[in-house]
Amino acid sequence: MAEVHGPIGGPVYPAQVVPELAPGWQRPRRSVWNILGWLLVLVILMGSLLLNVGLWILLLVRTSELEEGIVQRHYSHTKGAPNRVVILTVQGALVGGENFFKKQMDLLRKDERVKAIVLRINSPGGLVSVADFMLHHLQQLGQERKIPIVVSMGGMAASGGYYVAMAVGEQADCLFAEPTTFTGSIGVIIPHYDLSQLLEKWGVKEDSIASHPLKGMGSITRPMTEQERQIFQGLVDDAFRRFKEVVKQGRPKFRADPEALDKLATGQLFTAQQALEHGLIDKIGYLEDAIERAIQLAGLAPEEVEVLRYERQPTLGELLFGADAAAGRLDLAALLDSTAPRAYYLCTRLPPLVSSYPSGR
Repeated sequence: MAEVHGPIGGPVYPAQVVPELAPGWQRPRRSVWNILGWLLVLVILMGSLLLNVGLWILLLVRTSELEEGIVQRHYSHTKGAPNRVVILTVQGALVGGENFFKKQMDLLRKDERVKAIVLRINSPGGLVSVADFMLHHLQQLGQERKIPIVVSMGGMAASGGYYVAMAVGEQADCLFAEPTTFTGSIGVIIPHYDLSQLLEKWGVKEDSIASHPLKGMGSITRPMTEQERQIFQGLVDDAFRRFKEVVKQGRPKFRADPEALDKLATGQLFTAQQALEHGLIDKIGYLEDAIERAIQLAGLAPEEVEVLRYERQPTLGELLFGADAAAGRLDLAALLDSTAPRAYYLCTRLPPLVSSYPSGR
């Protein structure tokens, strides 16, 4: 190997072979498949970016106004008209969603263009507290704004769904049910399941430490005592009395004849025709009929009205995978919450275990 001398008196270094000048050396060639692979990754990334941007643009284009996570979509009549009728939807089991419902109420209070509300209900009911929360804010809004509320029942408006429908008050011909609607189910239930024998087979034994024996009342790990049953019955009876009082406020005929209501308030479901015959609803009709009645009560000309529907702003996950997939999840928090003793205005045989978006879809 040749030597390269450094400065005078300095060390001697071996000569370095420059790779580019080495005999027979060639620059390595990139594989065609390598290049295609990187191009494919780039195309996928760009496609994903464009898809996300496109979805958001589509959402903005379809949205007439977006405020507080609420989408206001044009439904019918004259777009951009000076007067508005808003379709407010109560959808699914009433086991949450109070914050979104309150946002809708606040938006309705601020929008002076809203002259009437059509309450579209498709719900089997749910928690007593949630149904009462919705009814309270609807009644409060009606009193503050002095605007009519008309109800349109979908496939089911039962128990808590019927409870919320009493927001119509004493105004005549404001409670519409479709021909195929199931409604009624006036009653209260606190679900309880005794799994003690099953847990015994599994070798599971409850060993909780509580400040008082009643602290664990209603536990699924043991049979309910007579004292516990009496306490729970008292809670149910109080909630049931309130339910019937609310029905009397919304259906004045039952104030004059409370016994007629007692005969109906058995938890039984009724068809639309049966409900009409018993005085639980005013008319059989569709959403469009309820809208026309709301316009009439507000004293408006149909051509000067825009009908809007309030919806919850969808998340990106719901846009990509569908709202049902995102909303119908079963999570640990919902499972644990369902084991707590709660009173329901609910037409079901099982407590709800899944998240729900009442009034948001």
